[in-house]
Amino acid sequence: MPIKKNAIKAMRQSAKHAQLNKVVKAEINSLRVKFRKAVVAVKKSEAADVAKIIGKKMDKAVSKKILKKNTVARLKSRMMKKVNVLK
Repeated sequence: MPIKKNAIKAMRQSAKHAQLNKVVKAEINSLRVKFRKAVVAVKKSEAADVAKIIGKKMDKAVSKKILKKNTVARLKSRMMKKVNVLK
């Protein structure tokens, strides 16, 4: 356990940020599952709508440094490939 005040505060902030980041990642992952189900069911419009929402949420996560930029770029690219195959 930390002894100094600033170390205690940093630990507290770290735990708080980790919890918030976990919520954001879980939301993105649940949307990705929804997207995969739409692709398997060949629902073009639903898949495109969900892909758009996922893209926005991923970009926001990158701006808040929750996810890495290249990871999001790769995932978005793969997602859009699947949407374009449906069309």
